[in-house]
Amino acid sequence: MNRAFNRKKDKSWMHTPEALAKHYIPYNAKFLGNTEVEAPKGTEVVKDAVRKLKFQRHIKKSEGQKTPKVELQISIYGVKILDPKTKDVQHNCQLHRISFCADDKTDKRIFTFICKDSESNKHLCYVFDSEKCAEEITLTIGQAFDLAYKKFLESGGKDVETRKQIGSLQKRIQELETENSELKKQLQELEEQLMIANVPPVGSISMKPQSTDIFDMVPFSPVTPLVPTQASNGCPPPPPTTLPPDIRKDLFGAEPFDPFTCGSADFPPDIQSKLDEMQEGFKMGLTLEGTVFSLDPLDSRC
Repeated sequence: MNRAFNRKKDKSWMHTPEALAKHYIPYNAKFLGNTEVEAPKGTEVVKDAVRKLKFQRHIKKSEGQKTPKVELQISIYGVKILDPKTKDVQHNCQLHRISFCADDKTDKRIFTFICKDSESNKHLCYVFDSEKCAEEITLTIGQAFDLAYKKFLESGGKDVETRKQIGSLQKRIQELETENSELKKQLQELEEQLMIANVPPVGSISMKPQSTDIFDMVPFSPVTPLVPTQASNGCPPPPPTTLPPDIRKDLFGAEPFDPFTCGSADFPPDIQSKLDEMQEGFKMGLTLEGTVFSLDPLDSRC
């Protein structure tokens, strides 16, 4: 994986894969807020964001506002930020959108991560006070990212190019089916015009005998309906053969191929854009760092 774990390389992960894949790891923290940043990575980037949000929090504290408490739920599906009482989800940060995560090496409380917003595509820096669990939370996010990337590869991430080709084929098949429908419509219109041309005007009686071939047989016409006649022995004619229901066919008379209903290759029509987005995020990788955020007297407590 193209991650850049700049420290703690010798530390093993803290949780079992099953805990992050089938469940989630909860943490309680105070949420200082989030703010837009110019870059997806960088120590100085998050330092500036922490300073800004801490300053805003001190102003709100002087006005009597408390720092809101939140619950973090970390799993391979992302980092959810919830109200601890109502469990309402305030933010849902998918792991492939998280590019940088850092904690304070000095007071062990402050940690932050940068996540690309799913709607605005802006990079937002989230800052938390975690009551001396900052390093553990940072490592948990790193482990979840690692597991999510492996799951992405196992579940089809390697087949992105193949799925692109299937998507192109699907589009071409739809174009051929549209063309086929137009040709059928034109053929039906021509047959109707031909039938109208062979019908005599109303009120006129045609005395012209029906032409026959050299065997005194009425020539077959594709527009003449075949009507069962009474057999010479007086027995009723056999019932007409029932054709199977009309099956939608493509230009070559075969059932059109649908890659969205082809067994193990099932995936929704919009999966390509999702796969491209996830591939781009995982390729960028997640950087874990330890730094120092408490640089002035204002940073004593939030």
